Amino acid sequence: MINENVKKFGLINTIEGYSYIILVFIAMPMKYLLGLPIAVKIVGMTHGILFIIFCLLLLSAAKESRWPLMDSVIFFIASLIPFGTFFTKNKIKTYE
Repeated sequence: MINENVKKFGLINTIEGYSYIILVFIAMPMKYLLGLPIAVKIVGMTHGILFIIFCLLLLSAAKESRWPLMDSVIFFIASLIPFGTFFTKNKIKTYE
């Protein structure tokens, strides 16, 4: 049986990961090198909303699937590292 919350979490994990990469490697250089602070305002707000959704879905999926606490901690810490969420994709698939 496919767990819908885990599937949604896997999707937001990927989207949030891309938004973080865009923020750090595109929007921030545009702000500091080109003097365009609007890039960080737009991408930063978008990333912030996605990160909140990520956290809510992490809690929901972990509760429903009864993940070990350490896996939830690893998923959260990986979201704080650029490219980190992409290393957790296979682990998330094991819970689907």
